[in-house]
Amino acid sequence: MAKSDLLRVVARGDQLVPDPRARLPGRGAYLHLSQKCFEQAVRRRAFARALRQPGSLAAGALGEYLAQRCGEPGAGLPGPTSQGSDKDGIAGKDRIRS
Repeated sequence: MAKSDLLRVVARGDQLVPDPRARLPGRGAYLHLSQKCFEQAVRRRAFARALRQPGSLAAGALGEYLAQRCGEPGAGLPGPTSQGSDKDGIAGKDRIRS
């Protein structure tokens, strides 16, 4: 899968923010444009680890963006994620995959 097929995500404070143009400063993580991949990354607490952020990150804005982009109504997850230690769908350098 090409990098252009993935969505870059960055942390702004304690919020996950989509970065579709890949221009925002800071460490980024890459996510497939699918609700399933997003839900799995939230469940596995992958965002905080990939972005090297302590504590939890709210995924509501990112969930809403994916719901609009993927055409899946009500698919946004407002819950936070937090740092964990188990293996997850991160592959390569800071990429989040399902």
